[in-house]
Amino acid sequence: PPRKTERDPAFHKLNPTGLLPVLVDHDTDATIAETAAILLYLTDKHGALGAGVADLAGRGDYLRRLFHLSNTLHAYLRLGFSADRISDDPVVSSGVAGWSARQNLDNIALYEELLADGRPWVLGDAVSVCDYYLAACLRWAQLYPVKTPPLAGADLNRFPAVVAMLTRLQARPAARKAAAKERITGTLFLSPTPPVSVD
Repeated sequence: PPRKTERDPAFHKLNPTGLLPVLVDHDTDATIAETAAILLYLTDKHGALGAGVADLAGRGDYLRRLFHLSNTLHAYLRLGFSADRISDDPVVSSGVAGWSARQNLDNIALYEELLADGRPWVLGDAVSVCDYYLAACLRWAQLYPVKTPPLAGADLNRFPAVVAMLTRLQARPAARKAAAKERITGTLFLSPTPPVSVD
């Protein structure tokens, strides 16, 4: 079921779909929904983490990766996490969860192939929002309790280039600072520590 915030009429004024996330930028009075749209907006606003890609080909690759993460990897993860909402039939929901898990492993393999060419980050030499988005998806895949885990800890070891990227990313001071603000402790992206609920 949707969380209380998502059922709140005030929230529905911000996003009629009732889905998270939603960003309200008080600097511009803009209200943005959809993860990729929010990330694109913020990177453009702050001129960082991908917004600096000036040439059209580089910009195209940035947008391709960002929207693949949002429309494919993140979407399939969400499908797996909520498979029991799709059908009351446990055989059907289990089948959906299993299909989602296989799709996610195939999609992670695409990033393994990309990073295996020696580049440190998804877009090449510079860290971008795509690296953080991929890392967040993989964190969720390891933490969320589902009947058919989309990514068990052992599965991640099949992707050494992705693991190396996550190791670099979680060591970045900016990542640690952001985690501290969210009260996230321990490892961030590799066998992550479950968050502590704060009421």
